[in-house]
Amino acid sequence: MATPHPLTRRHVVVRGSVQGVGFRWFAKELAESLSLSGWVLNRKDGSVEAEAEGTQAAVDEFVRRLRHGNPSARVSEIVAAPATPKGELGFEIRRG
Repeated sequence: MATPHPLTRRHVVVRGSVQGVGFRWFAKELAESLSLSGWVLNRKDGSVEAEAEGTQAAVDEFVRRLRHGNPSARVSEIVAAPATPKGELGFEIRRG
């Protein structure tokens, strides 16, 4: 029996002024509000990396809203690629 809303997962890298401005907390709160699971972390190159898993519509909305960022951030580029769903529960901030 097929699930009505199969899970999808996306790997995202956000570049710009996105560290030291609460971007990871913004991403975590956004993901939780969309019932997504996954993680977010700061990378050594100054970008933020995340993976989010949930319904296609929720993951699309997550990526769309990351493009705008939180009020303190300045997003210059976002790269999103499909990833394999893992069935994780919860969304966490990881250390890079």
